[in-house]
Amino acid sequence: MKSCLKIHGRAAIVVPDNVLFEGGAGETIRRELLKQADVHTLLRLPTGIFYAQGVKANVLFFDRKPASATPWTKTLWIYDFRTNEHFTLKTNPLKRADLEDFVSCYNAENRHERKETERFKSFAYEELLKRDKVSLDIFWLKDESLEDSANLPDPDVIAAEIAGNE
Repeated sequence: MKSCLKIHGRAAIVVPDNVLFEGGAGETIRRELLKQADVHTLLRLPTGIFYAQGVKANVLFFDRKPASATPWTKTLWIYDFRTNEHFTLKTNPLKRADLEDFVSCYNAENRHERKETERFKSFAYEELLKRDKVSLDIFWLKDESLEDSANLPDPDVIAAEIAGNE
């Protein structure tokens, strides 16, 4: 893996959902990244935060490591900030305070003392390798809007999401 990131350098990159699950080159890159870097955290963002409305994005956090015979990723922690969360650019914009729970769970001071919560789960490297195409598109929370039509987002939000998926 060629990179401008120095050994022991830390990075966070914003990627669309398809980067987490597509086959071919996407699968190859995920396998290599999990081996050659410590891929420790995935933040699943609400729809439309970084890309066009309707596009689902994520932030992948990793540390570059020196060459090793054994994979550097041991555990990937995933924070689901998407399910049952609805933000818009105008009527309900994302604020720093909305990320407090993630920041607390992330535990930058000591990532090795993390604890699972309803939104924050850990997945062992071996579990990830067993997934079809080493997919990192993992979710576990039930989407309340699919369970109960009374909880649907505003029609403007639905229309914007549909328009963004053309």
